[in-house]
Amino acid sequence: MIRTLLISTAVLALAGSALAAPKAPAAPLVPPAPGAPAAADWRTPDPVNVLVIDTTKGRILVELTPQVAPSHVTRVKELTRSGLYDGRSFFRVIDAFMAQTGDPQDTGEGGSDKPDMAAEFTFRRGPETPFVQVADQTVAEIGFIGSLPVMTQSSMLMPMTKDGKISGWGRYCPGVAGMARGEAEASANSQFFLMRQAYPSLEKRYTAFGRVISGLDAVRAIKVGEPVVDPDKMLKVRVMADIPAAERPKVRVIDPAGPWFKAEIANVRGAMGADFTACAIRIPSEVK
Repeated sequence: MIRTLLISTAVLALAGSALAAPKAPAAPLVPPAPGAPAAADWRTPDPVNVLVIDTTKGRILVELTPQVAPSHVTRVKELTRSGLYDGRSFFRVIDAFMAQTGDPQDTGEGGSDKPDMAAEFTFRRGPETPFVQVADQTVAEIGFIGSLPVMTQSSMLMPMTKDGKISGWGRYCPGVAGMARGEAEASANSQFFLMRQAYPSLEKRYTAFGRVISGLDAVRAIKVGEPVVDPDKMLKVRVMADIPAAERPKVRVIDPAGPWFKAEIANVRGAMGADFTACAIRIPSEVK
């Protein structure tokens, strides 16, 4: 619960001639890593769906994904604009896991004055969903919606469902933002966590609502503890669109639909083979 959370070779002779030892199989060819991204490889995130979190360890930018968790994205933006997240401690931080915050009491026992939310562990993906596939596992597909890695049922099932859509869920890779909750599934309120490392057992059990696109080093630098003594804090949290244009950070992120990302996928798949995971795919960003 997050809220409380060499085969040896024999040389044989035949008719006086030695048989040649069998050759080792050739190593698989790995496509080269992509070079520097071109202008067309970048996209600009919607500032309405980017959180700017200034912390005692540096600035963290989180891109929200309303296509996956609309109610949770709305709630996080509401609480951000109300100032509830300003000054909140990272009260529970586990090194190879996550950093948790967002509790007005800074203990893990509190929440906002708003009602708890229904779970959004899964979402419905339709033909209109901006999904970029990186792996087809026949019965399931892995891909990205913006910066968030997701897994869904096979798109071949879409014509067979009543709404023409299929189920999907966020994958808990490093940087993914998830909503904390109590034992009840519908108990998420204000607390959330940022993943320091991948933790797939959280999938379909906690709502993923976005991902860090800049500042993962800051997330991993946050002081650890359960609870944390003299914890790091979120000093100020803002929706990027609310920051005056002259002060707003200028951000661009690799577009998963672009050629650079396609080359990155091929390189990672070639290098990892059967161990391929979407969490190993880079999503570079630039912030000015």
